[in-house]
Formats: sequence, C-alpha cells, structure tokens
Amino acid sequence: MCCAQITFSCFNSYFSYSLHSTPITDHLPGEGPQLSELTGLFVLRPESVTATKGKDITFVAKVDSSNLIKRPVMKWLKGKWLDLGSKAGKHLQFKESYDRNTKVHIYSLCFKYNLCECINKETIIYIFREASSIFMCLKLGLHLLSHSQSILNTTRQKKERKEEPEVDVWEILKNAKPCDYEKIAFQYGITDLRGMLKRLKKMKAESKKSDAFLKKLDPAYSVDKGQKIHLTVEVADPDVPVKWFKNGQEIKPSAKYVFESVGNKRTLTINKCNLSDDAAYECVVGEEKCFTEVFVKEPPITITKLLDDVHTVVGERVEFEVEVSEEGANVIWMKDGVELNRDTAGSKYRLKKDGKRHILIINEATKEDIGTYYVYTNGGESKAELEVEDKELEVLQNIADLTVKASEQAVFKCEVSDEKVTGKWFKDGVEVEASDRIKISHIGRIHKLTINDVKASDAGDYTFVPDGYALSLSAKLNFLEIKIEYVPRQDPPKIFLDTGSSGGKNNITVVAGNKLRLDVQITGEPAPTVCWMKGDQVLSEAEGRVRVESEKNVCSFVIEGAEKADEGQYSITVTNPVGEDKADLFVRVVDVPNPPENVKCTSVGEDSAIITWDPPAFDGGVAVKGYLMERKKIGSPRWTKLNFDVYESTTYEAKKMIEGVLYEMRVFAVNGIGISQPSASSKPFMPIAPTSEPTRLTVHDVTDSTCALKWLPPEKIGAGGIDGYIIEYCKEGSDQWVRANEEPVGNIHYRVKGLPVGEKMLFRVIAVNIAGHSPPAILSQAVTIREIMENPKIRLPRRLRTKFITQVGEKVNLVIPFQGKPRPVVTWYKDGVPMEDRTVGTRTSEVDTILFIRSAERVHSGKYTLSVQIENMSDSADIHIQVVEKPGPPIAVHVTDIWGFNAALEWKPPKDDGNCEIIGYTIQKADKKTKEWFTVYEHNRRPSCTVSDLVMGNEYSFRVFSENICGLSDEPGISKNTAVITKTGLLYNPSPYKEMDVSSCPKFTAPLVDRSVIAGYSAAISCAVRGNPKPKIIWMKNRMILGEDPKFLMQNNQGVLTLNIRKPSLFDGGRYSCRAINDLGEDEVECTLEVRGMSMQFSLPTTM
Repeated sequence: MCCAQITFSCFNSYFSYSLHSTPITDHLPGEGPQLSELTGLFVLRPESVTATKGKDITFVAKVDSSNLIKRPVMKWLKGKWLDLGSKAGKHLQFKESYDRNTKVHIYSLCFKYNLCECINKETIIYIFREASSIFMCLKLGLHLLSHSQSILNTTRQKKERKEEPEVDVWEILKNAKPCDYEKIAFQYGITDLRGMLKRLKKMKAESKKSDAFLKKLDPAYSVDKGQKIHLTVEVADPDVPVKWFKNGQEIKPSAKYVFESVGNKRTLTINKCNLSDDAAYECVVGEEKCFTEVFVKEPPITITKLLDDVHTVVGERVEFEVEVSEEGANVIWMKDGVELNRDTAGSKYRLKKDGKRHILIINEATKEDIGTYYVYTNGGESKAELEVEDKELEVLQNIADLTVKASEQAVFKCEVSDEKVTGKWFKDGVEVEASDRIKISHIGRIHKLTINDVKASDAGDYTFVPDGYALSLSAKLNFLEIKIEYVPRQDPPKIFLDTGSSGGKNNITVVAGNKLRLDVQITGEPAPTVCWMKGDQVLSEAEGRVRVESEKNVCSFVIEGAEKADEGQYSITVTNPVGEDKADLFVRVVDVPNPPENVKCTSVGEDSAIITWDPPAFDGGVAVKGYLMERKKIGSPRWTKLNFDVYESTTYEAKKMIEGVLYEMRVFAVNGIGISQPSASSKPFMPIAPTSEPTRLTVHDVTDSTCALKWLPPEKIGAGGIDGYIIEYCKEGSDQWVRANEEPVGNIHYRVKGLPVGEKMLFRVIAVNIAGHSPPAILSQAVTIREIMENPKIRLPRRLRTKFITQVGEKVNLVIPFQGKPRPVVTWYKDGVPMEDRTVGTRTSEVDTILFIRSAERVHSGKYTLSVQIENMSDSADIHIQVVEKPGPPIAVHVTDIWGFNAALEWKPPKDDGNCEIIGYTIQKADKKTKEWFTVYEHNRRPSCTVSDLVMGNEYSFRVFSENICGLSDEPGISKNTAVITKTGLLYNPSPYKEMDVSSCPKFTAPLVDRSVIAGYSAAISCAVRGNPKPKIIWMKNRMILGEDPKFLMQNNQGVLTLNIRKPSLFDGGRYSCRAINDLGEDEVECTLEVRGMSMQFSLPTTM
C-alpha cells in the first residue's frame, strides 16, 4: 500500500474593477493597482486527501458567481508550473457544472487509478475573470502563479518581472542549509513542507553521478495523441546493451516501438501515441535505471453541428442533436446547470450515440422540461432552449342553452377532440356534485350533465372546464313556468331550419362514419304533423340507423354512422288544420379518398427509382390535396416514410436507396378529411445502374467478309449483372453505326459477317443489362476486311512427340492444334498410306484436328502422319501409337537341377509378348502337402533362376508369370517336373568359436568444433568417443576442470558427449576441452567458444 498526502493552496485574489477604467501605465511611481480580496468567492475549497494506490481521487471546488460579470475560468496546476488542463486523458478527468438557482459553479478534478508520480505534488487552483484588464496584465508578464497574498504591487514591478529570469526554487533549496528550508518555503509559497523535503531528498539522490548514464531521461514528457515521441538517454559505454520497460514490462522492438543506437545515444521512438501509451517508462543499463512519465494529450473535441432550439407541445417527443469532430467522444448533457446522465436522467431522458452524432431524447415533453439544455466537450459547448406549450383542445360540439319545464329532464352535452381529457361541471361558478338526481358521465369524447326532475332552483349558468386547458364551455338553463290559458289559439305551422350554409341553400356536410343529428324547431297550434322524406320515400320514426325523433316543438333527423348511400335530397313537411310549411335540405357525405391505383416503377438508377401511380377512383367527395409515399425492403416489415409534406404530383423520384436491394412502394392519398388506406404495394424493383464499358476490345481474326472480335467484361458490373453484348460496326469516316446482332450475345467473342471486302471498318461493343446500355468500347484503329495469308503450322503437343502407348480396349482421343490461313486441307496417313480404317475416326475444325479410336486394338499400332496444306505450302507431323496388352505365359518351364536344398529352373519367353518388351518374371513355389503358392522372386529379368531354402523331404512344384508394362500374364507357365529334396547323412562340424578381443584405448571419432554464440541464448558443444572399457569423461574450460556447476549440463549418450551451457554470458567464452581416460590410454579434443553480445543497428531519421 502506497499512501501520500496531497496539499492544495487556493489563490482567490482578483484585480479590482479599476483595472477596467484606469490604464496601467498611468500609476505613479511606487504605487500599483490595488487588488480587492473576494474572500467569499470560494463556497467550498479543495481539502487535503490521503490517496491509496489503485483508488480514484476526486477534488471539488465551488465558486459563487453571483457577483461576477462573466463565467469564471478554472485552472488546475500541478506543482507551480504544470497546467493539468494539457494532461486531460485516461488518468485526469475534469468536470464542471452550474447550479442556476444558487449561481454556484462546481469544479471537480478526478485522478483515475492514482499514479505514484502524482503524489507529493502541490496542486494550485486559480480563477480569473475574462476581462480585458486581465489579458493586458498577461501581456505585461504578470505571473498568476505567485503564492503571495498580493499578486503585484506596482506596474513597474510587473515590467521588471517580465525581464527577470524565472527562479528555480529547487536549485535554491539544494544549495541552502537545512536551517533555511522553512524560510525559503515561506518566501516562495510552498505549504507542503513534508512533500518538499521528500522531493528534495530524492533530487539529491538523483544528482549523484551515474556510472552508466551520461544523460538520463527527463522527469516527464508530453505528446499529442496520434503523434510520435523520442525518449533519449546517453550511456557511458557505447557497446553496453540497453533495455526499455513500460509499467514494468519489457518493450520489444516493433513497428510501434523503434530502438535506435548511435554512438553513446540510445533512443526509444513511440509512433502514433494513444491513451495506452500514457504510462511510466524506464531505461535499464546493467543494474542502473532511469525513469520518466509520458502524458498523452487527447486533441480537443469540437462541436461541428450546434444544438437547435425546440418549440413543442405537451406530450410530444423531443430530440436535441449535436455532432462532434470525432467518433466515440464523450459529451456531457446538462439542463439548467444539472448534469443529465444514465443514473440521474431516469426513464424520462434517453442518451443516444450514433457515430459523431449525440442525441438527447425526451420521450413525452411536459412543462417541467422547459429550460436551457447544454452539451459540453473538452473543446466546445452548445446550448438550446426548449419551449413547451399546452396542447390545444378542439371543441367538436359545444353545449347549448336549454329551456325546460318543471319535472322535465335537462341534458347538457359537449364533445372534445381528446378522449383522455377529463373535466368538471360548474353552476354559477360552484362545482356541480353528482347525486341521485344529477348524473355526470364521460364516454369517449362526449361529456354529459343530466339533471332529472328539473326544479326552479336548477336554473342558472352551467360551465364545463376541461382539466389542464385554459378553456371553458358555457350554456344557460332556463326554467319555464307553465301557465294555463283557456283562450283557444291557432297558429299556422312554421319550420325554423338553419344549417349555416351560404347562398340560402340548406346543405349539410357530414364525414362518413360520423353521426348526424339535425334538431329542427317547429311551431304551430295545434301541434303540427311532421313528415320527413328522402326523395319520394317517407322516413319513419322507428328505431334504426336513419330515423326521426320527435319531441314537443322539436323534430330531430338522426343518421348513425353516415354512409355514402345516405347522401341526397331530404325534405320536411309540417301540417296542421291552419296551414302547412315545407323545407328542403341536401345531405352531403364526405370521406377519406380511396387508395391510389396502379403503383409501379417506371425506371431505376444506381440509387434511385421513378414511381408513378393513378389518382384514386373516388376522392371521398373532397378534392385530393396530394400524396404520401412509403417504401420498404423486401423481407422487412418496416415501412419508411419518404415525405412528410403532401406531394401533389403522381410521379415521384425515390432516392438514397441501396443498389442491388429489392424494394416495394405504396402510396396514400390525402384530402381535407384525412388519409386514405395504403395502396397495393408495387411490384418489387431493384435500383441498378448500367455497367461500365467492356474492356480490352481486340480483333481476333479477319477474313474476306468477316471479322472476329474478343473483349473482356466491364470492370464495374453492379447488382444488375450483364444480360449480353451488342456489337455494332460502321465504315471509317462515317457515323452510321449498324447493329451486327439482333439479340444480345452472352459470350465475350463474336464474328461479324457480311462485311464488304477491302473496306476499313470500325467496331464497338456495348454491354446491356436491365438498367440499359453501357458506354461503348470502340476499337482505336479501323480494320481492313481482307483475308490474311498465314503459313500452315502444326502445334504438336509435347506428349505426342514421343511414342504414345495405350492398352487394348482403351479410348484414344488425340487433339492436334494447327494454324494457317486460309483454312488448310488436313490429311491423315497410317504407315505412309492414306488412312482408310473405319475404326479410326478424324474430325477437323478451323484450328485443330482430332484423331479418335473408340476401342483400341493392337492392329491400330503404327505411325500416323498428319499433313496440313495451303496451296503449295504444307507441314506434317508423325505420331507413333503402340497398343499393348498383358503377355502370354512362359513356355517350357522345367527343373534342370537339384542339389542340397536348392533347385534350378529354366523356361522360354512367351510366344505373345503383348506387343511390348517383357520386363521380368515372377516365380512361385508350392509343396505337394499344402499346395499353397508362395512367391520366390519378383521382376526376375533372366529366363532362369535358382530356388533356395527348400525343406528337406518335401516335393515342390513351380510356376512362372511373365510381366510387361501392362502387368503379369493372366496364366502362369507351370513346371513339367517337380523338385524332391532328399535326406542326406552329412554331419556338420562347426569350427570352435574363438572370442574376439575388443579392448581398445579411447579414441575420439568426432572432434569438438569451434562455435560462436550470442549471449543470453543457451548453447551446446558435442563430440563422439569410442573405447573399451568405457572411458571416464572430463570437461575442462581453459584447462580448468568443470565441477558440479549448475550452469553446465554434461551428457553421455552411447558415446556421444554433449556439454550444454545455459544462457552463456561474455565471461563464458574461452577454450573448452574434453578428455577420455581408461586403463589402456587417453585421448583429448578441444575447441574455442566465442560469446558475442547482442548488438542492434538502427538507422536514424534524417530529421527530428
């Protein structure tokens, strides 16, 4: 466990506001601009922390910005000079947030997996205003890193500081007495005395002269991500080997890590640095080491596409999108100074990354989401405002005033556009409570207030207020008192019909599927009779979809779920004894249009397609405004919208499609009522493009009236493939191209026929696929149509230049190419006579001739001659064919002699050798007892042999097979007589055995060989010795006997002696000898072993 204390000192003095108005150069001598100390600026100062190795450390500072004009800028520094802002990366991470309510900036510094090198360093925090006076002081050389309580005293002192060289405190401490350390630390603002003493002790230890290094590594290096860095040391010995380590692991040479050695300099070059190279490095020479630390700086991430302000309504989805300069970059989202991340955002916010795009998604916006949203990177920031408004509520049916009598029922009804909206009813400003007499209902979009048994106290103003909306619907309930008059009254009937249509015509428009209710007020005394008619048909008051409802003084015409068939002319007639009244109205039923028809793709491009369709057969009674298009890939269930605004034309070009992928389209029609059902999907189509032009168009052959062309397929074919090629020609100087082939040809060669003799012609080839014609490939020069004379020549294959051997019954098919123009005359001969054998067939084309035999016989053997002739020029070639088969059996096989356990055989060659040379014989024997045949000899070349090792007392028969290149003969030649091995009375008297004396003095049969090996790699030297009795082996180095040294392993395997040396060093070189000793004498061999150090040569770059 490694622990240390990190001490912070906070400098919170600022320039006074007088710096903004008074020039610096106007101060009197001896006076300086005074600095006002904002002691309450830091709400929370960083505190000292005890760090544990391997754990994270976080320091937090809070700054009150309520009295600041601009946002303060925070800097974190290590020691007195190093700005940690340049070290941001894997180990150091900075965060900044802002609380809008308290106007407090929160800054945090996090050490990831604390490095030992970061311990005992003093970190200083500075905050300064971005004011012109500050930058003016910086230009004059103001040192903001001073540790005194007053940054500067006078303007003249600032100018002098600019000219003074920077003081190295550590040099002063190293040369000072220990009793002066505290005074120097107070003078230069060093607060961590313990850390200072430890560092000073380490520096003094490092200042000792090194025997191995002339120049060590710097304490730290800094490099930008993606760049390369050179770590260089100078060693005292130019030949000494150097090792490099990264975080304790040895570095091996590679394309990333390059070792260089020039004289006393040793350089490690790290190419294309990334965050994994941010580590501790050490250089080792023998037992001495030097250390350094490499910091890899990430380039600042800039914002290439800023946030846009969003204006939306409650419940809608909101997306804030920003684009940064690099993929995979980390960004911070904040709302009104509060960070939004996966832990704090919850389910309301969703953060999404897509390459360089970063998206903040708010699923259902509410008024609580109103505010300013920020996005931060380490190289930029952007902000956007979100405004959320209440969703407008549309009133489909308002409540109407009612006039009712005592004990009747009063019903207030309204209809709004949102089914989920709830609301409250009020009477004269007081909320209405439901009871047995008063019922409140909410069904779908309809809200009802029903009052049964109306009383005089129920009269008043009634209001419906939807929850969450600044909207109210009001109506009045009038209580009608009935007065009985006995004066008889008669009034003619009167219809009060007002549909609200212009021009004095009673026209009513209703959307298909909706309900139509027309309340018509009728007056007349006595009560008139009402009759509704559609054309000549009377409408009854029975229950049904189209019905008439009658109440006193009101007659209602109702259509439930209006249909197209309900459209037409309607009339209402009222009559009583006093008179009659009539009114006409026209009901018009409108609907969404029918789907468009005949959707099809008329043409395609590489990534586009032209789509056409026909307007819908029925527009729904309202003119079609335009169309919406969707497409999808074949096999995918997901349709993609291609336009969000209504498209008026019936031809559309769909773009941004993938070549070679099948798509299908569908279209929606839009009118004033709504959107139609989707049309039937188009037939699948594939965006494809024509191919590129064919390549390498050449002339293969020319005759008096034809020209043969060859070419290669286009380099770019695409997903449409190639359907074929079109060949065209024209005379030189003309542009009238004539098509040579009616249908595209699939081959990459074609012979154009019917050309005029002697004319110069141009040719071109065009590739064709479903997308159309490619650009043409044209011959660079015109071709003269005239036969070219070419001498006949036979191209005899290599295998036919020697005798062609085949077996009886095999097929023979010989193809012999030839050349010559015009087409030569081909003639075959056998043994000098024109070939007439019908079992031997020939077939000849323009470029070759074929000799074929379906089943070869021995009579087909012989010399075949091929002759090609053009006028008086000719060429010929001979082909020797030999048809072979298995030979017959040998003849006259007999035993010629028998002696001891041996028998001599002789025979004569077979009468039929199979039309080829006999290459040997196979001899087998069998005794009369077992009658089993055993092979004695194979491939015996002579017609005789001697069979040995026969068993005494047995009688043997023999048989012989003849052999040629086809194999053994089918039948053997069997011996006419047998061989009987008789018993003899001979006694074998072996000579007495005399033991051989094998004693000998040691003698090396293989000497030691001089060797040169590399230090650090195991080596072995070996030799071989012979001697009896077994000699004693002694290994020596420089005439000194090698004892039980574990570095040396001695082995003796059947007289082969090996000395293994484990990882030899330079000191293991010398003269090695091996001595063998026994009672009869001794022998010795020696060799020289050279151990070389590992040396590597590197080439230095020309520029550093």
